[in-house]
Amino acid sequence: MIHVCSLPRVHETVTATGARHLVTLLRDTTRLTRPACIVADNHLILSLDDVVDAMEGQVAPGDEHVARLVDFVSGWDRAAPMVVHCFAGISRSTASAYVAACALNPARDEMQIAQALRRASPTATPNARIVALADRLLKRKGRMVRAVEAIGPGSFAAEGTPFRLDLE
Repeated sequence: MIHVCSLPRVHETVTATGARHLVTLLRDTTRLTRPACIVADNHLILSLDDVVDAMEGQVAPGDEHVARLVDFVSGWDRAAPMVVHCFAGISRSTASAYVAACALNPARDEMQIAQALRRASPTATPNARIVALADRLLKRKGRMVRAVEAIGPGSFAAEGTPFRLDLE
């Protein structure tokens, strides 16, 4: 299973879940200290901002970021949980958890996964650019994008509550 949280909740979420894999989606990683139980090879750091359109001074999610994410989750043995986090635990991380669930379950319906995401987190507002790039990479023919649009944006929050997204 995949657990999603904000930067301030990384250590407690990793400890509480027994996670051994971690995905960090932050441009400024100076605020993060990798939990001791996560070895370097099991920690993917994607340096990007939470933007949907390219903007000067910002690192927009790109094809290479999404490809690295899909490769990383595809190599995960699932023996222990994975934690995915961004700054607030609302946009980049929820998009990445959704992408991971779609990548690991190619036959599972995108809408079912999006609805499970919404049930797990009322604040989840997946980054549309990450979802669109993954949709193309995974050859989902727009279904991932439409599913995330169908669940709509989450409730406003400054920080999301940690949650679990089951893969099956």
